[in-house]
Amino acid sequence: MEFKSRRKPIIDYIYMIIGTTFLAIAINLFLDPLELVTGGVTGIAIIIKALTVDIWAGGIPIWFTNIVINMPLFLVAVIIRGKNFGGRSLFGTVFLSFALYYTQWIPLITNDRFLGSIVGGALAGVGLSFVFLAFSTTGGTDLGASIIQHFIKHHSLAKIMFALDSMVILGGFFVFGAEKALYALISVFITSKVIDGVLDGFNYSKAAFIISNHSDLIARDIINILDRGATMLHGEGAFTGNDRSVILCVVSKKEIIALKQIAKKRDQNAFLMVADVREVLGEGFNEYKDV
Repeated sequence: MEFKSRRKPIIDYIYMIIGTTFLAIAINLFLDPLELVTGGVTGIAIIIKALTVDIWAGGIPIWFTNIVINMPLFLVAVIIRGKNFGGRSLFGTVFLSFALYYTQWIPLITNDRFLGSIVGGALAGVGLSFVFLAFSTTGGTDLGASIIQHFIKHHSLAKIMFALDSMVILGGFFVFGAEKALYALISVFITSKVIDGVLDGFNYSKAAFIISNHSDLIARDIINILDRGATMLHGEGAFTGNDRSVILCVVSKKEIIALKQIAKKRDQNAFLMVADVREVLGEGFNEYKDV
């Protein structure tokens, strides 16, 4: 079963079309020509293409291998999970193969493997982000992992996907060599960071927990000086057993210095803990959007 967004379905399908196109460009212009295997069925397709150059002019096309491997996986997934499983993912997989076909004619931009691993990883990250925003996938190891997990439920989906992708990357290591495999890992890292940035937002904030005997004064300064809200939480000292008030406050990165000064001014012995917050929704920060 897939999650559904509150957007009109056509918007999600547009997201999938945009996302798979970006992903296809990353594969055809960077990952495949530079022989960078980053996992997934497309990684297997890159390996198969390289191994079949002598028996098929230019090797078996990536778009063809992608559809041939994914279709049986979808059939098995439907049998196991039910007919309502993976409708959007089916579209994402089919359109990815189509995108791999119509973007293969775009001329290459660079032969620099380091540059290609960075740009290819970034484009793949943008593409996958659009696909994920549509609550979809492009099949591949996602499907394989969901099938395997049906039989070994004590392993998480993420662990199974990691194992499958690792085996594909290891295959690239044996076929293309250690150096190209290391460049592929750079691309994987860039892809994951771009996905995190797009899905979670780049405007990181800071969450502060303040424990003090003068919590009321600190909270008042936060409201009056920083113009930020603060929440008073009930706490109890584990050693003393005394009741303590804990202030929870979320501020922007540039406001954290002023927050420290407020705490220090009111209580030299205040306990202050600061943590990074990837995304904050609500008054004073980002607004909620339909998803």
